[in-house]
Amino acid sequence: MEESAPSTWPPPSRRGKLPSLGGARVAILETRLDRELARLVERYGGTPISAPALREVDTTIDRDLERFVDGLDAKAFDAVLFLTGVSVTRLVEQAERLGRRADLVNALARVTTICRGPKPVAALRAIGITASATAREPFTTAEIIDALTPLHATHRSFAIIHYGERNATLVETLRAREAVVEELVLYEWQLPEDLAPLRDVVARIVSGKVDALVVTCQIQVTHLFAVASETVGRAALVNALNRGIVVAAVGPRCRAALEGQGVRVDVVPEHPKLGPMMAALARQIEESPRKGTKSQ
Repeated sequence: MEESAPSTWPPPSRRGKLPSLGGARVAILETRLDRELARLVERYGGTPISAPALREVDTTIDRDLERFVDGLDAKAFDAVLFLTGVSVTRLVEQAERLGRRADLVNALARVTTICRGPKPVAALRAIGITASATAREPFTTAEIIDALTPLHATHRSFAIIHYGERNATLVETLRAREAVVEELVLYEWQLPEDLAPLRDVVARIVSGKVDALVVTCQIQVTHLFAVASETVGRAALVNALNRGIVVAAVGPRCRAALEGQGVRVDVVPEHPKLGPMMAALARQIEESPRKGTKSQ
């Protein structure tokens, strides 16, 4: 999942007349930050159409969590990798439920902690832990691996706290370097229980009643196309998105997910955050009015 935390945008030194969405109808698939993103759309003069595309479901088994905390306490890991802020928060909450919060925090204070971006850094800071290292933008697996370079991963032991799905590439890369990897998946991304909003936005896209789509997490793409496959058909959604709808991805992982489905992406901001993405989308719409078909 991209680092799509809300941001104050533009920064004070660059504030002036904001680019305008010009009343564009913008479909947003965000769940956790849906209200913040909707307000950004409105701030830039657009009309948000909210269709949350996922829900986060707890998956941790108590004995796995106990084993992880015991391993931390016994200094079994050279480093712990946190891929999202939510994973930090859920880890602390579940450890507290088991009466192991103090054990967890004390052990984390003694181990090297690597964060994928600013959100896990902030979540660790909230419990008094300063992250040892942080991956650079745009926070993809390549940047995480770069952040591990000083540790010389060969024969090291790592604990990876995943997001809503396993980062298999990261795990396989570390194991290829003969590292020992312990994995913990605290929650899974699943389809929403109520699919009506997602079905509605698919129908709106195909019928030309959406002007732009913004994607802030790669799993949103998977779920959007799963719903389309059961309703209008995958090809109809691809054709509609490539025929005049401006598509924005918050970062390279989202862009790759869209392109993997055959969708051409128009906007990827320089910084993978909601504010810069919305500004870039508004500029795209201002500077390149819809012509009915995207360039091939």
